[in-house]
Amino acid sequence: MKIAVIIFVQMLLLSGAGLIDALSLEKTIVEDFDPLVDINITVEILTIRALYEIDDLSEADFFAKVCINDQKFTSEIWHNTKYIYDPRFLVTLDVPDDQEFVTVKIELWNSNDEDAICDIGNEDDYIELQYSIKTGRWTGDDQLGDPSGYGRLCGCDDGSIYGDERDCEIWFNIYQNDFDNDEIPYWIEVNEYGTDPEIDNTNDDTDKDGIPLKWEHTWGYNPIEADDHKNIDPDEDSINNYEEYLTSAFFSDPFRQDIFLEVDWMEEGPNGEKSVIPEKAKDCLKNPFHRRNIVFHLDTGEENGSELISFEDKTNQTTLLEIYNDYFTHNIENNWRRGVFHYAIIVNLCDMKGYAFSGDTAPYWGYIPGTNGFVISSSQMEKNTKKIIYEDKTLENFYGSAMMHEMGHNFGIRFGEPIGCDNWFAKYPWQISFWLIRNYRSIMNYQYTYRIFDYSDGSHGWNDYNDWENIDLKYFEQP
Repeated sequence: MKIAVIIFVQMLLLSGAGLIDALSLEKTIVEDFDPLVDINITVEILTIRALYEIDDLSEADFFAKVCINDQKFTSEIWHNTKYIYDPRFLVTLDVPDDQEFVTVKIELWNSNDEDAICDIGNEDDYIELQYSIKTGRWTGDDQLGDPSGYGRLCGCDDGSIYGDERDCEIWFNIYQNDFDNDEIPYWIEVNEYGTDPEIDNTNDDTDKDGIPLKWEHTWGYNPIEADDHKNIDPDEDSINNYEEYLTSAFFSDPFRQDIFLEVDWMEEGPNGEKSVIPEKAKDCLKNPFHRRNIVFHLDTGEENGSELISFEDKTNQTTLLEIYNDYFTHNIENNWRRGVFHYAIIVNLCDMKGYAFSGDTAPYWGYIPGTNGFVISSSQMEKNTKKIIYEDKTLENFYGSAMMHEMGHNFGIRFGEPIGCDNWFAKYPWQISFWLIRNYRSIMNYQYTYRIFDYSDGSHGWNDYNDWENIDLKYFEQP
């Protein structure tokens, strides 16, 4: 219909008939930011996660509210859950084709006797965004390059990391329809990129820099001017732009720090021995990082991780290195995943019941630069659940705690540096050193490994250490 109108106007201009009316109509059409379609805006909620306990009596009962140009939409209630990874809540609204900006507001609520709004990063009761139908990007309370990430809102952004404000995170996307379905708006294709708005350009690499047009457009790079993406790392998380592109399926963000962990485990043993990480342990592991806008991605089968390893009763270091090569790098020299992923192996039993290692060189056990992996004994995790001193802890707590502790070594927190890390001579109250490092309230301190699910922030007095400030996300790649 719109194409026919354009042809009609052009014919009027050429014939000279109705010149004034034609010029007026052409002006109207020029202001139409996409003459090929009637523009609709879609807001999609992708993930909702509580970063702390939301309700004292039960798990959260979340529901979301979305407002597009003052038209309100409310989701169903997701009952009794803190983590919603497939909410399937998206709303679409027809918007004026001649007005560049669309206003979008997002709220997250917990439903109970008196509904309470959740904190997703703004002191107001809602997040407000301005979406441009010219560029397909938005600004406002969330935008490209902000600390929490583009398309992610975090309730701890207001400094309430240890506060009780119903802090949550919410992942979302906003997009518009377009003729060629490449999610690159007509206006920017025609006026800036010079691409054909009727042809899908998603995978085009116009500037020959190794990354396709759609990724560069999404993240604000000019897809018609080449960039050295393999040497660009804006967020300094040791994952360059090319690697960020390779991990797009995880919703990685080149301007917000990301951590990737592949987890493989042993198949079930002859006596029913299981080495599978509990689902809740994954969320326990994510929360401390997400509160600080370091997003933790686990590949437990989603992107080629989570392979089953042949069962053996006890795994020694020689076998561990073989597993590393066979199941992680797949014996491929310079496998790209080595520069992106940390590697966890869950076995039935191993020396030390768990430790960090580097798979690149021998000796590979310990804390050397390049330490990128760790192993955990599942049988030890099971034994912990039977200990009286841990009677209030669950299996997912033990798995999550052990994994976060060993990941600390992957970040360069080493035995004796600080003095409270991995100190066997300060584990129990009858040891004098116990009291010397008591203030180091960190999961890296054996006193707290299964009791505090956090690294220390250095605020607890004498002999404390700020783990979070000293985490080195590049440590696992150092030679």
